[in-house]
Amino acid sequence: MTKNKKKEIFKNYGKSVLDTGSSKVQIALFTYRINHLNNHLEKNKKDFNTERALIKLVGKRKKLLKYIEKNDLKSYKDIIKHLGLRK
Repeated sequence: MTKNKKKEIFKNYGKSVLDTGSSKVQIALFTYRINHLNNHLEKNKKDFNTERALIKLVGKRKKLLKYIEKNDLKSYKDIIKHLGLRK
């Protein structure tokens, strides 16, 4: 992931380019990395270390999504729709 791509994600999902720790930004970063790892695993089926890392990232994203859903339902629905996750 390049610095420019990270800044773009911070700008799109955060309050500013410097907003790197909010839940929405972290979910967007995890989603980008998960998609990248999925593409890698399609080509390299026996890369079990990457598969383990992917499972850990999905778990972290799931926890953050659950947190946002509990605290801010509107924000949860927006991010799910924008990232193309679930429903």
